[in-house]
Formats: sequence, structure tokens, C-alpha cells
Amino acid sequence: MSARPDILVTGPLDAGLMAKLEDAFAVHKLWLTADRDRFLAECAGSIRGIATRSVVGANAALMAALPRLEIIACFGVGYEAVDLPAARSRGIRVTNTPDVLTEDTADFAIGAIFALARRIVEGDRFIRAGRWGREVLPSSVRVRGKRLGIVGLGRIGLGIACRAEAFNMTIAWHGPQPKPAIPYRYVADIAELAGESDFLVLTCPGGPATRHLVGRAVLDALGPRGMLVNIARGSVVDELALLQALRDKTIAGAALDVFADEPAVPEAFHALDNVVLTPHIASTTVETRAAIGDLLFANLSAQFSGKALPSAVA
Repeated sequence: MSARPDILVTGPLDAGLMAKLEDAFAVHKLWLTADRDRFLAECAGSIRGIATRSVVGANAALMAALPRLEIIACFGVGYEAVDLPAARSRGIRVTNTPDVLTEDTADFAIGAIFALARRIVEGDRFIRAGRWGREVLPSSVRVRGKRLGIVGLGRIGLGIACRAEAFNMTIAWHGPQPKPAIPYRYVADIAELAGESDFLVLTCPGGPATRHLVGRAVLDALGPRGMLVNIARGSVVDELALLQALRDKTIAGAALDVFADEPAVPEAFHALDNVVLTPHIASTTVETRAAIGDLLFANLSAQFSGKALPSAVA
């Protein structure tokens, strides 16, 4: 058995983080194997930790294949792809990387609002297609002073609200329960919030509790002048209902950084001018990625040295 703790990495991570992991641990790269079951059987007796992206996680079957597993460290704030009940039943610790990505993700959300409302991406396409001088790009809409609805007022949602105040936006929010200490108005019904919002921004967790939280009823309530921004999880939105709403102009537009089956994005989105598409990059600044990697590494190191975990969720 190696003197260094053995860990399983489920998929490629940033090069700097991989170098740190390989220096400190005996790293087993699951995504490179052609025979997953055989690979796991060969290393099962030594694996003590898993490093995984938040959207990949670790299911009960993977945990069951690793009898010495102690910790699952997620690269990212989300951990809905980890089977928490299975982990808890085995006493396996689960960590994520909160806080370090809050500011850049909140910045991105505001950028997405402006990109959509002010037709920035559409204008870029307009010029590249040689249409300027032959046609007129339709006017954009103002952001300042508009009504912002935030679904999920955690760290990132609060960061967005703080930035929106600088644009004199009226802010309200929806979540599973009110937070009396929060200065923004709470709306218990998401459709009601959508109906009184010019921009509806999704920052809530993924998972079964929020699956298709935004469907036809919410989109209808958002209305033909309303715009949707999703930086949460693709599962939160009913993509078929959203596509129909964008085609029919029952909402004005959408900015989407996450999708139901990433990296697969329905081709029907590609032809629509009223949608801005980005490949899950809300937190992917150089600075934030390094901080996420550092925190994942710190969680693994703490586990194997008997110290308190910096950011445990289970």
C-alpha cells in the first residue's frame, strides 16, 4: 500500500489542482479507464477519498465499490449529485467549496442580465453576419430601475442582490422559507414572483426538490417582457417549456449557463436570437478556479491528517 493516501478522481480537473493532488496523494484516474468495473475492483481496497466535480458527484454504487472510502470532495458548491444518504450511512464525509466562487458567480449573473437585455451577444452576431448597414438591430431594454426576482437567496443570490442595488433595481426573492434578517421582500409563490419581475434569476440548488421548478406556469407568469437567467442547475428549468416560451415569445428572452444534460444543449436553442448560451462558466475565472482547487485540496488533506474539514456538508 502506498504511503500516500489513495484517492479516486472521477474526471479531469484543472491542471494546477491535478499537479497538487498527484504530489500529495496516489491518484487513480477513473475517466481514463476503458473498463470501469475492473479498474474499481483493482484499486477498491486502497481508495480512501474521491475528488469529483459537483455535477458528477458520486452515487451509492460507486461508494459501495470502495470499502475504505472516507471522504468525497466536490469541486464546486453543488453536491446534489452525491448520494448523501448513502454517504451518511457509511460515515463518509462530503465536502464542497462554498464562498470562494460567490463573487465571480454573482458578477457573471449581472453580466448575463446585461448581455441579454442590452442585446450584446446578439449585436456581436449581427456585425459578424454583415448585417450592420443593411438592417437595424432592434432596440434593447434598460436594466437600471427594473424589478429583479431571485430564486434561492443563498450566498450567490445575496451577492447578486447587492450588485443589483447599484442599478436601483427593486429586489424580491423566493425560496423554501422566509429569512427574517434579509432586507429584501420574500414571495412565497414562485409564479407570483415571476409575475412581478422583469428579470428572474435562478440561483437555487439542483436536485429533486427543485426539478422543473420553472415550468410553463412560471414562464407564463414572467410574461412577454420578462427575461430568465439560469446560473443554478439545468434541472431547475423545464427545457421543453422554455424552448416553447422562447419560440412563441411568451417571454422576452433567456440567458442560460446551465443545461439539463450538459454538455449536450438542445439544438433548438441555437437558432433563437432571444437566448444567450454559455457553457457553465459562471464561476470559471482563473482566480476562482484556483481557490476552488485549493479548498478541495484542503478538505482532502484535513481528512487524512485528522483535522477538522474546512467545508463539510455531511
